[in-house]
Amino acid sequence: MTPSQEKKLRVCPLCEATCGLEVTIAGNEVVQLRGDRHDVFSQGFICPKGTALGQLHTDPDRLRTPLIRRHGQFVPVSWSEAFAEIERRLSPILAEGGRDAIAVYLGNPVVHNLSLMIYSQVLLRILRTQNVYTASTVDQIPKQLASGLMFGTFTTIAVPDIDRTDYLLMLGANPHVSNGSLWTVPDFPGRLAALQKRGGRCVVVDPRRSRSAEKADRHIFILPGTDAHLLAGIAHTLFAEGLVTLGRLEPHTSGIAEVEAALQSFPPEAVSPVCG
Repeated sequence: MTPSQEKKLRVCPLCEATCGLEVTIAGNEVVQLRGDRHDVFSQGFICPKGTALGQLHTDPDRLRTPLIRRHGQFVPVSWSEAFAEIERRLSPILAEGGRDAIAVYLGNPVVHNLSLMIYSQVLLRILRTQNVYTASTVDQIPKQLASGLMFGTFTTIAVPDIDRTDYLLMLGANPHVSNGSLWTVPDFPGRLAALQKRGGRCVVVDPRRSRSAEKADRHIFILPGTDAHLLAGIAHTLFAEGLVTLGRLEPHTSGIAEVEAALQSFPPEAVSPVCG
């Protein structure tokens, strides 16, 4: 690093793993970008998208100001002009159609940026629209729905305890590449190796031979979109072979008999042709 260069520590805004970044800059130029080895969460991990942030910073097609369409073309404007235009167009829509005439979509990096999260919540309270959509509907709503039903809130998502488990089953996850996403499991290769060293097993279910599948003790290929059938077949087998033991969970559970009854149509011989 030359005297004209300096290092800055930042957090990657691209996904919920929020990996730490070490950025070397010279003026406004990004000279080098790599994972921050001292970051508590990521411990030096960085994915290809994070590595490319330096290129994104200088990309000639990057939007650097708001744009307003005028006379058939997008014209750069100031933020004051942009907000004034939004107010000019939004107010008549609300007056004519009511609060639910507006729909809001939230996605990356809004939900991982504190200032944007605060701002968006204020905006939602002002609009009072019921039409709120998020990127979660694309990639993680089943996990959030299950968490809400089990723990009372969609944001209380269970995190696998990889350092104490002896059997790790992953469906479609690829933490070798993603750093675990919501899981945020730094040094996954090392922790997987520790799991295997103490006699544990890792099984990956994925239609694709991912990097994590290559390192697992077993890779189970299934057809895309058949995850629910596979899980139903596994749960059916657990009940059929008397392997469901609630133990300390019993006072906190209900509907077990209903679950068992609902799984009667999913024995392995029925599920296998579906999953491939």
